[in-house]
Amino acid sequence: MRLRKWARLALVVAPFLAGCGDFWQNPYGNSSSTSFSLSNSGNITVSPGATGDATITVTPSSSFTGSVSLTCAVTSSPSGASSPATCSLSPTSVTISSTTAQTATLTASTTSSTTAGAYQVTVSGVSGSVTETTIVCVEVGSSSSGSCSSTANASGDFYILNAGTTPQILGESIASGALSALSGSPWTAESTPYAMALAPSGNYLYVSTIAGVYVYPINSGVLGTAVQVSQDVAALAIQVDTSGTWLIEAIQATGGVTLAAVPLSSSSGGDNGAEQTASYSVANAAVQNGKMAISPDDKNIFVALGSGGTVVVPFNASASGGANPFASTGTVVNVPNSDSEALSVAVDPSGSLFYIGETNANSAGNSGALFAYLYSSLGGASLTAASGSPISSGGLAPNAILPTTSGYVYVANGAGTSSAGNISSFSVTSSGSSYTIASGSTIAAGTQPYGLAEDSTSSYLLAINSLGNPYFSWYTFDSTTPGKLDAQSTANTGSSPVAIVAP
Repeated sequence: MRLRKWARLALVVAPFLAGCGDFWQNPYGNSSSTSFSLSNSGNITVSPGATGDATITVTPSSSFTGSVSLTCAVTSSPSGASSPATCSLSPTSVTISSTTAQTATLTASTTSSTTAGAYQVTVSGVSGSVTETTIVCVEVGSSSSGSCSSTANASGDFYILNAGTTPQILGESIASGALSALSGSPWTAESTPYAMALAPSGNYLYVSTIAGVYVYPINSGVLGTAVQVSQDVAALAIQVDTSGTWLIEAIQATGGVTLAAVPLSSSSGGDNGAEQTASYSVANAAVQNGKMAISPDDKNIFVALGSGGTVVVPFNASASGGANPFASTGTVVNVPNSDSEALSVAVDPSGSLFYIGETNANSAGNSGALFAYLYSSLGGASLTAASGSPISSGGLAPNAILPTTSGYVYVANGAGTSSAGNISSFSVTSSGSSYTIASGSTIAAGTQPYGLAEDSTSSYLLAINSLGNPYFSWYTFDSTTPGKLDAQSTANTGSSPVAIVAP
């Protein structure tokens, strides 16, 4: 069954009306993108008893003007450090009156008795209700206490999808601690966007919008001209299978969800045959914006459906000749409480576990939880949970889940419309066929963090915050504490981001 374009228009707004009070908020938001960003010239290396400098740059965006007050603080030091490094700024305020960026000098000072090692300095810029930060690592002498080398790594390319007043796709990379726009970025989205997905080759970027799904060819990071690949106007979540053969769409339907599979051309990335569909009845289903995953073996599709739970549908990526690749029935993983909502879903890169993030999932019904299930238990009489699952997600609304090849899982948690969210880490260990999940560290994020990605160099974890303060944050992986994230910097990369992907 293929729903007609105009019939689907009435369903477009459904997912954004089905939130969970303060726990989930429309990622489209109405926050203004008029702001500024902070960046720095790189790490500071200094000998005990000396001083060192870095340049802090305040860059306006979207016609921002006004005064920005600057402060700095040493936010981490080597364990047991004596006479720790200190910091100062000159000037302590800059005035933005045009599109020209302004700078200040950050000075790190030490004494002859300052303990050698890595010190993290957080520089904050404040203008009205807007606060931006950038992180500078100060390496004093040389010591096993740590170094700043990781913060200088260049990232791979990545793309951010913004659904604000001017829908757009940003292409960025990170070099020397600062964002660098890809040539031609930003690119205008064809219409109000919902979700984004990359072909496994990294050669094609797919964007679902209210006008259909479009494919953008990628050449050396630069997006080419968009071509419509599907007329489905309510594809709220999309993914591409690992072979690059199918574009999978999750479409809100009355009383459930419709999955669509568009066969893809390997030479153009466009459609290569008739779309196949299958519909599944799921009570209270509300397709979550961009929250769909495909298992690494391409045999199962997972879709988070809010109050409807999570549906798992068997998939045959080898189907050809117009055959429908979807199974006729799917498995619904129910939410734990009557007012719980499944907000996110992910599958481990190894294919060993799959994860679901749900609100109101503890016994008291007032906190988010991360569920971890053995992938091999799918199709059995019941699912087998990893030891420790469900585990507190670290916040109210687990909006995004990112499993990594390093054996750690990261969850982006929202905390309402006006409070900062966080990113929590979890370790996953195995013994034979048994798995255990355990809590790790937590780090601050912006308001309602909604998407996570790991760059292609595995140096950075990237986060979008749908309600801003800031809209984009990036982190490195701590070199001494496995699984821990180290904050690097933030930026306002455009309003209401709904997706981030990295080849």
